[in-house]
Amino acid sequence: MGEYEMKKLLLTDGNSMLFRAYYATAYGRPMTTSDGTPTNAVFGFASMIQKAIDIIQPDAVLVAFDAGKHTFRHELYADYKGGRKPAPDDLVPQFKLVRDFLDAFAITWVEMQDIEADDLIGTISKKAKDYQTYVLT
Repeated sequence: MGEYEMKKLLLTDGNSMLFRAYYATAYGRPMTTSDGTPTNAVFGFASMIQKAIDIIQPDAVLVAFDAGKHTFRHELYADYKGGRKPAPDDLVPQFKLVRDFLDAFAITWVEMQDIEADDLIGTISKKAKDYQTYVLT
């Protein structure tokens, strides 16, 4: 890398990507662990993040997750995201599994109570002045 080239940072909205992967694969052939735990969303998530890594070839990767259901936006607007349905039952256990996947492949992930993933991504991208930042959502 020449001295004028910036390092690359890939920031990913983990919740958004996991939901996207779930709905892209939920109606196909069931994918489960040997004990029956669904894994289709984890597989789709892993495929999407690996493709992004292959294309972008980042120097650093960070996946941000939502933590909790209450954010500062609820203080401003009580019905914020009020019309959203809860996560499907077969997606719920995959939130832990996707974090296990990220840990296994040494991909850094972060969540902060009461802060949404997209707010974390916005803050990190603003502070990462030495990086060319890519956002996967």
